[in-house]
Amino acid sequence: MTTITSAQGEITFGVRLPTLIVGERINPSNRKKLAQELVEGKLEILAEEARIQTAAGAHVLDVNIGTPGVDEVAMLPRAVQKVFEVSRLPICIDSSNPEALIAALKVYPHKALVNSVTAEERSLSAILPAVKEFGAAVVGVVTNDGGVPASLEARFGAAVRIVDAALAHGIQREDIVIDCLALAAAVDAEAATVTLEAVRKVTVELGVSTILGVSNVSFGMPDRPAINDSFLSMAIAAGLTAAIVDPTVKGVVSTICAADFLAGRDGYGRRYLANYRKRKREEEQSR
Repeated sequence: MTTITSAQGEITFGVRLPTLIVGERINPSNRKKLAQELVEGKLEILAEEARIQTAAGAHVLDVNIGTPGVDEVAMLPRAVQKVFEVSRLPICIDSSNPEALIAALKVYPHKALVNSVTAEERSLSAILPAVKEFGAAVVGVVTNDGGVPASLEARFGAAVRIVDAALAHGIQREDIVIDCLALAAAVDAEAATVTLEAVRKVTVELGVSTILGVSNVSFGMPDRPAINDSFLSMAIAAGLTAAIVDPTVKGVVSTICAADFLAGRDGYGRRYLANYRKRKREEEQSR
């Protein structure tokens, strides 16, 4: 089980526990207005995204400000502080820049989730010492020097390398989260199957938590929410413990709650029922 913290206390996720919902919307990729505000040093849209994802049911907020023209070392700590101030939720600090990650970790007063390290030596050596120093948990993405491995065996090998390196740096196994990478099924017919098999294999054989950026799987296809929801359910059945999603999209949180219930990860459907009642109240209030 993996634990991260915020002002509200601990959040724990892992095998047999309800799926952690990580809000993905604080990311300037394909978001021109957000990107422009970040370039200008403004945080108003970022703060609003934190508010609406919190209200929509996110448990953790991913904070990614990487875009041309933004000084991540200066801006990422500000962004993390603003998101935490607005939401009080645990933060997933998302950057490929080790200096920016360290700067953000210095200002976050709780146990963060760092996103991410890869199986490449330069990444492992740059990021894992900081994860250990600040007592964070870390996402390990199964890419290596050759990019994203196509085969199950190669992805699992990358996961093993990340886990072994993290353990060697003194990071506890429960603080390691592996991203088996969801890729576009429209490009590779086996993409989704390989990812699901990797989640299952990492869960069973390495005993660590897993995470996926779910929406990548539907890229290039029509009616993407239907594909994403189906993939989400299949991934949770395979053992996925955390999902990076947009919680404001209709049906996403309900799909996760239903999949957890059917997978035996939500005893007596408590979270499913709580989400159902919340939706009904919101529907009544909107009439």
